[in-house]
Amino acid sequence: MRTYTYFLLAGMLIASGCSTPREVADDELPLDEGVILLDPIEVVPEKTVYNASERKVNDLLHTRLDVRFDWQKQHLLGQATLQFKPYFYPTNRLLLDAKGFDIHRVALVTDTGYIDLDYTYDNRVLDITLDKKYSRIEKYQVFIDYKAKPNDLPIGGSNAITSDKGLYFINPDSSEVGKPTQLWTQGETESSSCWFPTIDSPNERMTQELFITTHKDFVTLSNGEHVYSNFNADGTKTDYWKMEQSHAPYLTMMAVGDFVVAHDKWVNSKGVEIPVNYYMEREYADFAYRIFGNTPEMIGFFSEVLGYEYPWNKYSQIIVRDYVSGAMENTTAVIHGEFLNATDRQLLDYDNEDVISHELFHHWFGDLVTCESWANLPLNESFATYGEYLWNEHKYGKDDADWHSYESLLGYFSEADFKRVDLIRYDYRDKEDMFDAHSYNKGGRILHMLRNIVGDEAFFEGMKTYLINNQYRDAEIHNLRLAFEQVTGMDLNWFFNQWFLSAGHPEVLISYNWNEAEGAMEVTIEQTQQTHISPIFRIPLTIDVYSGGKSTSHEVIVEEQVQTFSLPSTSGADWVSVDAAKYMLWEKEDLKPSSWYALQYREGKNLMDRFEALDFLLDNPQGETGAIIQEALNDPFWRMREMALEAIQDYPELVAASHDRIVQMLKDEKSLVRAAAVMTLANAPFAADHLADFEKAIKDPSYAVITAGLYGMVQVDANAGLAKAHEMETKGDHLLLLPLGNLYAQSGRAENLNFFRKNLSALNQGELYEFVNYYGEFLQRQDFNVVETGLGDLQDIARNASPWWVKFSGYQSLYGLVNRYAVEAEGIAIELENAQNVGGDVATIERLNKDLANAENRQNQIEQMIQSLHQGEKDPRIRQAFGE
Repeated sequence: MRTYTYFLLAGMLIASGCSTPREVADDELPLDEGVILLDPIEVVPEKTVYNASERKVNDLLHTRLDVRFDWQKQHLLGQATLQFKPYFYPTNRLLLDAKGFDIHRVALVTDTGYIDLDYTYDNRVLDITLDKKYSRIEKYQVFIDYKAKPNDLPIGGSNAITSDKGLYFINPDSSEVGKPTQLWTQGETESSSCWFPTIDSPNERMTQELFITTHKDFVTLSNGEHVYSNFNADGTKTDYWKMEQSHAPYLTMMAVGDFVVAHDKWVNSKGVEIPVNYYMEREYADFAYRIFGNTPEMIGFFSEVLGYEYPWNKYSQIIVRDYVSGAMENTTAVIHGEFLNATDRQLLDYDNEDVISHELFHHWFGDLVTCESWANLPLNESFATYGEYLWNEHKYGKDDADWHSYESLLGYFSEADFKRVDLIRYDYRDKEDMFDAHSYNKGGRILHMLRNIVGDEAFFEGMKTYLINNQYRDAEIHNLRLAFEQVTGMDLNWFFNQWFLSAGHPEVLISYNWNEAEGAMEVTIEQTQQTHISPIFRIPLTIDVYSGGKSTSHEVIVEEQVQTFSLPSTSGADWVSVDAAKYMLWEKEDLKPSSWYALQYREGKNLMDRFEALDFLLDNPQGETGAIIQEALNDPFWRMREMALEAIQDYPELVAASHDRIVQMLKDEKSLVRAAAVMTLANAPFAADHLADFEKAIKDPSYAVITAGLYGMVQVDANAGLAKAHEMETKGDHLLLLPLGNLYAQSGRAENLNFFRKNLSALNQGELYEFVNYYGEFLQRQDFNVVETGLGDLQDIARNASPWWVKFSGYQSLYGLVNRYAVEAEGIAIELENAQNVGGDVATIERLNKDLANAENRQNQIEQMIQSLHQGEKDPRIRQAFGE
């Protein structure tokens, strides 16, 4: 699963995605300046709980489901036939997870018919007494006739998976204009049992058949092969889907709706065509191959690099409305949230291939081999996260992959400010807590370290061995260690103990000393992390010593709290690169001389050498800073060019000196670089000279460039720029709403209020979060008569919006307004105090007193509104955000 949760209040919302809308990291939603952050705290849970793997009493072999739907009541009418055998010990009892059902019949299936069985049911577990005690060599089948009522279940969910009712009817009565009628399921973690009876545990596996009866015009999707469709006399049809390879119950899915199917294929090594299909809303059907078109290449690449060919008989992806997570790796039938819908123009700025590759890689790590318990979730999610790196490295190069890895690492460090726990943790309070930046971001980086330590050949052979040893089974972390030990001949307990089974990460202080007498560079590495939380780590790494543009590599192992390495260098040392490959998961304070950084940018072997050098020089300007910024405008990696354009705006003289190069960058192949070049010219003293470039920019196919162009026009002539923006409003392109909202947030006037109000219903969930924040920023710049009108909208969003993160954006915007008036009141109070101290005139003092009272009253009014919302708030994730 690719999750999209975001650090908004004290890191409560964590960026992912088992796919952003961020994945986390990548695709993070912006933090509104008005949010009041709680102080970070370190959370180190006491290990008083042990969440064991589910005991296997009965082994579920096969599930057959016949389902139809009452769309009006949002019920599923189901019949389940389940085949079992005792796992080892004889038993006459069967316990099934079945949440919120009406149970109509429970019977044993025999050759001659059905024998009713005694059972008890507490609305969550169906406890069945069998007709006899069965041994492990005997199979039996149970038939259950039931009704699932997902909307009657208690509200649940987590930051990663925002609801846990399993089955979702979307716009079932077609009352929401512009929203299609759909039905879909979400099984992870244990919500499949909200729509069919099962043993809802990741260490269970089954084959399955699913018969879906629905309206004849609807398209259905489920796991495995579509065997046939029968059209019934009552205007319905029954689709038969069959899954012949075993997988975990939480990976079972179905989706129903008005979808257009785009057909693709991948040909395996035996010449067999594997169907690859994309299920789209009609509006986006023409963009299916642009969104998903690299999928066949991904399948081929992963099959090759893993040495284990894609093991399933098809691969389908579907985009649904109102999804409760980012995406989900249901075997052969991945569900994506609607944020994946995009046009060709949107895809110029941002694509979601990280989400697509993440879910595909799960089909080896998570579906073929499944974590045996949620405590071992990193066996699923760390690998899927690393799958993103592997695809980026293969398709777009190592710089792109390393940048993605760096952003992911920042997501983990953000979480580590308040939470440091073992990666594999049996002591979680709630299984949903496992879906965090430890299981995803940190775990992916740990695998990258393992790759660098054992080498590429051994790393990929180790993954292949793990897959072969555990295929179609569940596994725990020691299975992974044993596979790598089997391949490498190494004892890797030290690595797995400190990285998977311990909390935290190294925090190091690095210092240098040139020993003239010895002709050696002395590098001291001190581990400064709190050892009651984290161990002293064993860190194999390479230190490169550079002299005369050439480097000498030294392999060292850091394993003490303070350790000094003497590295001989007969030709002296110009600069030193510790962790030369830049793969370590650590936080470092590097005391290298500032004069080294320009050399590091020019001579470093990888992207992170260049990035760290530029980043340092921007924070610590010196003689070479300007030259390096100018060189970075020509960096081979586009993210560095973008970074240089953003940085150079603080140096007007450099902008002037680099004018010709910046103008060239208006034609950069990357749209975000073009947008940054436009913004650089827009913020330059000579912006008026480039009005023609800004006018050209608003005709660019990229929405990011359009946004920058509008900003530039407003900088030159606010009236003309806003008039052009208003003209673009009338074009009916809803994809312009975010660029226009961004512009009005920065430069809008009172007359732009109606733009925000009328478009709140025109955006999807991910867009709406951003749009509401723009609305809040816009209101912060307006007079109170405008603010007062907007308050009702924000209050309604905070009270009623869905999903919860959109609701939360309403709270954010309200807090932003509280802060606006608090700052305003503070400024007036200081001005009033100064006026009183110098004996200011009575009229001025009266005016200031009145202004202060107004600001305080407005602040209090909004605070009371927020307090009222808090009191009526039922969503546990929102309440958690406010410490309740």
